[in-house]
Amino acid sequence: MFSTVLFPLDDSRESREAAEMVAQFAKLHQSQRVVLLSVFEGDAAAPDGSGGMASHGAIAELLDNAKSMFATQGVTTEALECQGKPAFAICDIADEIQADVIIMGCRGMGLTEGGAAESVTNRVINLAPCPVLVVP
Repeated sequence: MFSTVLFPLDDSRESREAAEMVAQFAKLHQSQRVVLLSVFEGDAAAPDGSGGMASHGAIAELLDNAKSMFATQGVTTEALECQGKPAFAICDIADEIQADVIIMGCRGMGLTEGGAAESVTNRVINLAPCPVLVVP
């Protein structure tokens, strides 16, 4: 039922905590494909304005570290990075890869000045082409 899992991540504590849940979920449901996604806004070589990753190297390192963590759990992953508005990019990728579920932390580095109502997670919940599991 959950053959393809999309896990959008950033360098937040919530994302790191959600990773363990994603690994357990993928093993429990015998998911065939786990896709790690990091989205950056603007030029990959410039700060993203949210205190997030400042370079392509930092994004690549984040994804490599996540892949290694999943590998130690016995879960094979793919890594993608893309540019755009995080919520829209996450939903577009979910649609492209035909994700069965998106699993993400409740708040990451994308919390806006508008607060939780405008968070990336909230936007993904409202726009996603598939179920969204939010890890508190």
